Amino acid sequence: MAFVNEDNITELALRRWGTAHSPRLAQLMTALVRHIHEFAREVELTDDEWLAAIEWLTATGQLSDEKRQEFILASDVIGLSMLVVQLNNRFSPTATPATVLGPFHIDGSPPVPFGHDMSDGLPGKPLFITGKVTDTGGKPMPSAVLDVWQADSDGYYESQIAEIDEARLRAKYQTREDGTYCIRTVAPLGYSIPMDGPVGDLIKKTDISHFRPAHVHFLIDEPGHHKLITHLFQDGVEYLDTDVVFGTKDALVVEFVERPAGPTPDGGQLDQPYLHATYDFVLEPTTD
Repeated sequence: MAFVNEDNITELALRRWGTAHSPRLAQLMTALVRHIHEFAREVELTDDEWLAAIEWLTATGQLSDEKRQEFILASDVIGLSMLVVQLNNRFSPTATPATVLGPFHIDGSPPVPFGHDMSDGLPGKPLFITGKVTDTGGKPMPSAVLDVWQADSDGYYESQIAEIDEARLRAKYQTREDGTYCIRTVAPLGYSIPMDGPVGDLIKKTDISHFRPAHVHFLIDEPGHHKLITHLFQDGVEYLDTDVVFGTKDALVVEFVERPAGPTPDGGQLDQPYLHATYDFVLEPTTD
């Protein structure tokens, strides 16, 4: 019988997890065992530190629900989410780059027509986003669906406001035959990640900025193309260089141009100035 000691515990654990029925699971678990054991040895992890980590993970799970995913937030702030994005979205240089999904995406946003105002009367500077969805060869994508969501003009998602129990500032737009789309909303504000949970408690023990630059989220899932999860960031705003979730990319920073009152990109009229951003999304075709 092989009795456990400090020198052989890793090898014994590797042998056990190497018996996983799936080769991929065996690869994942044995690599995890090797790295986490090496971490514990490198820092000489104490009993109290191990217990604090267990309690932190427990609290992170208890706070997570269908509206807030604290584990995704934890992954975001240590850069793991963006690393996984990079590993799984090695698109060609002409394709729109991917970024993190973030903790506030919700399935089932309502489908809306071209130019619909998804702000539904919320206060804020009117913002139109227009452009095309094409493939890397420039072919327009008719009927592509853009799942869009964002924070409000105060920097909050609905799940962060206790008295709101319905989806807002979320919609699914569809491109027209020529691949064009038109979104109407209000300009989002850069915001702090939620600091009232385990992730926030950890961030407070550092000098890390807990803010994200102003942005709008997009998820575009078109048959025959790689799913695109990305953001558009407003040019010139704070925190572009210190995005707490490492999501900013030069190709996704867009000017929000000030327009005077009058005709709007959706064919309507506004009696106040508004902002207009233009961006063409380019989808990477799948190879199979």
